[in-house]
Amino acid sequence: MKTELCVFSGYKIYPGHGKRIVRTDGRVMIFINGKSEKSQLMKRNPRKINWTVLYRRKHKKGQQEETTKKRTRRTTKFQRAITGATLSDIMAKRNQKPEVRKAQREQAIRAYKEKQRAKESTKKVSKGQTGKQPKVKAAKVMQKSAPKMGGKR
Repeated sequence: MKTELCVFSGYKIYPGHGKRIVRTDGRVMIFINGKSEKSQLMKRNPRKINWTVLYRRKHKKGQQEETTKKRTRRTTKFQRAITGATLSDIMAKRNQKPEVRKAQREQAIRAYKEKQRAKESTKKVSKGQTGKQPKVKAAKVMQKSAPKMGGKR
């Protein structure tokens, strides 16, 4: 059994009931009774009419017994190892004193800078041996265009 919905009131319309109106633009409107049909034709807003489904939905009428408030799950903190470091390594780093951490950072920076200086000095030595040679550009070969055929264009 196929039930329709009233365009204005939103009530269910069972077979054999209601009225179907087809507008000139081809839109089919189904009404449950004359009351809702006349209200639609008077261009009343169903959201402002107390007895319609749209009004009840807008003003949250009769919904408290249907839906119960959803409980939100609280997130729990969980620590686990990251790639390249175990959980014990992470905990040890976190529990370090700030002075020790700062000293380690400075030592790592110093080692990196020393490595960069060594790399630059090897570059300078290798550049001095090769010397600079000017680059020679290759000349482009241009093809002659074919002669034009036919007289004036």
